[in-house]
Amino acid sequence: MSEWLTREEALERLKVRPQTLYAYVSRGRIGMRPDAADPRRSQYRADDIAALATRRARGRSPRAIAESAIDWGEPAFATSISTIQHGGLFYRGKDAVTLSSAATLEETASLLWAADVPVSFASPGRGDARDSGRGAAFATLAGLAAEGRPSLGRGPAMLYRDAADAIAALAEALGAAAGNGAVHERLARSWSVGAAGANLIRRALVLLADHELNASTFATRVAASTGASVAACLLAGLATLSGPRHGGAGEALLNLVEDAERLGADAAVERWLGHDRPLPGFGHPLYPEGDPRAEALLADVEIDGCMLCLGETVLGATGARPNIDFALAALTRQLRLPPDAPFRLFALGRSVGSAAHAVEQVVSNRLIRPRARYDGPVGI
Repeated sequence: MSEWLTREEALERLKVRPQTLYAYVSRGRIGMRPDAADPRRSQYRADDIAALATRRARGRSPRAIAESAIDWGEPAFATSISTIQHGGLFYRGKDAVTLSSAATLEETASLLWAADVPVSFASPGRGDARDSGRGAAFATLAGLAAEGRPSLGRGPAMLYRDAADAIAALAEALGAAAGNGAVHERLARSWSVGAAGANLIRRALVLLADHELNASTFATRVAASTGASVAACLLAGLATLSGPRHGGAGEALLNLVEDAERLGADAAVERWLGHDRPLPGFGHPLYPEGDPRAEALLADVEIDGCMLCLGETVLGATGARPNIDFALAALTRQLRLPPDAPFRLFALGRSVGSAAHAVEQVVSNRLIRPRARYDGPVGI
């Protein structure tokens, strides 16, 4: 739920006159509502004010705007695929949390791809399930990328067919059993998980399907802007996703949980912070009031005592709440999934959104080529 400020608080944070505040409201840049305690007074949306204050502090020089854009700053691309607004995540205007209550990843792909026909990731069986995992995922996409047709000049329908084929192969490489069923059912069958667990896997995949212009999506779009094949674009995204500050955070959190089991939560957190290591699984700059994806998934996950204690310790030490990576780690421990299951779920779910961004970028027919601000020695 968004925080709301009084008129006086809004003016203080923005350092503006009342007339300016009202102008922002009239232009739709700040949300306003009547104060429930006194309808004669108004309240103003805090995250809108924070965003405006940040932009004002950065100034409007081209250099400041460009540099800030890659650090949780100004939006850098126009997209109709997804957005994060007022603490919520939306896929083409639909609330992702609400969607995740019943939709499959295939149905989510139909939405994100604006598909006219149902999307399927059916797989006839390409490899050995015993070899599934991170390495198999990279090898699969690399092989498809080497053989794939360039995307430049091809229409969305053809590109999405390539994407569906690539994601079907990726799903199997990440552990989904071969067959025609939904990928969450095939993953559950491969991992010997019952119906309740399969439903949790389904919801996690939908919640992970897209997240606006995150690091892996940016890499995907850069590759797409060059005309690379859809599989090559997905491979660029997968490589970026694998880092411990992105899709690898769930696995990193499981290492922190092991430390907490061995040393105690207080000592483990102190040790990680003492080594200047970011605490994986907690906090998110775009969700200052808590990650709604984590809240949705954790509502049906039984969090074990160690992770509960760890969450309370981190909240007390840093004020950071569990994010989606924490939820994936808790899900992995509850269902006794492979240790790299958080990455597998992240990679498979996000591939759907990555494909949507790749096609959107190809259709825009624009090369992404920013400039660097040189600060080294000048040659003579």
